[in-house]
Amino acid sequence: MAQSTEKVLAMLELLQAQPGLTGPELARRLEVDGRTVRRYAGTLVDLGVPVQADRGRYGGYRLLPGYKLPPLMFTDDEAVAVVFGLLIAARQGVTTPLALAKIERVLPAKLRERVQAVRETLGFTAPARDSTPPPAGHLLALGEATRAHRRIRVTYRSWRGDDTERDFDPYGMVVHNGRWYTTGHDHRSGEVRTLRLDRIRSIKSLEVYFQPLAGFDPVAHVVAGLAAVPYQHDVEVVLHTGLVEAARRIPATVGTLAEHPDGVLLACRAEHLDGMAQMLAGLGWDFTVHRPDELRHEVVALARRLERAVSVVRQGRAEDDGRDQ
Repeated sequence: MAQSTEKVLAMLELLQAQPGLTGPELARRLEVDGRTVRRYAGTLVDLGVPVQADRGRYGGYRLLPGYKLPPLMFTDDEAVAVVFGLLIAARQGVTTPLALAKIERVLPAKLRERVQAVRETLGFTAPARDSTPPPAGHLLALGEATRAHRRIRVTYRSWRGDDTERDFDPYGMVVHNGRWYTTGHDHRSGEVRTLRLDRIRSIKSLEVYFQPLAGFDPVAHVVAGLAAVPYQHDVEVVLHTGLVEAARRIPATVGTLAEHPDGVLLACRAEHLDGMAQMLAGLGWDFTVHRPDELRHEVVALARRLERAVSVVRQGRAEDDGRDQ
């Protein structure tokens, strides 16, 4: 059913672009037979699309003169949700960029421009993950400002819960691990900063324009910045595996990887060492903790908890076997 619907829409696209295509030509392009083309034409008519079939040597299928698809009446929130979903699907190979182009073409002109601005200024770390977009008004305003190189004034809530107002030159937007960020020049600090979109309380466009940094990569900046967050503990662990395999399993935001005589040196920072111990155990490789000593204690504590869990399972099985005898 989904494939048939896609083919019907593809036929509509062809008729809009090239009126008068013959049945055999449509069948060839759609990779179906002539009878199926006639069925698709009937489906379009049932949907209210006036498809006209001209018989004869020079006949073909066409839309009645003057007919145009009405614009899709999406709210801002709906348009952002649909477009973002299609972007994710295209990156995961579930659909193609053509589907997004079709949606954008039938949006109202003003909303189409704003949606395109978001798409053109949005980057993803790989692989893309499903995520709930921030408020559509914020996202569309930020996309417009980023594409136009226009300064904005934002009210931003820190992790402590304090609200501050700052002028910001947005260089790009990034979606990483299901969370949305914008990176750019923060005039309050005088530095390039990364802001979380879910902490932006308000956005106002200013009549000031900026020149973006040449060659600036918003995705690389966000990933590097998150990896350098000053958590409480410095961690160095040697993973007994290869560098290629380690890089495949450990995101760049976790820490840096370097070759080591005994494998791969993972250097990072961590706020909670029990979580770090669980992550290392979950990788499935042997490893050696260089520092801190507290991480060794957490690894030992984790091993003891797992050992107790195994003992409970064994005891339960023994009791079950005894009852069965």
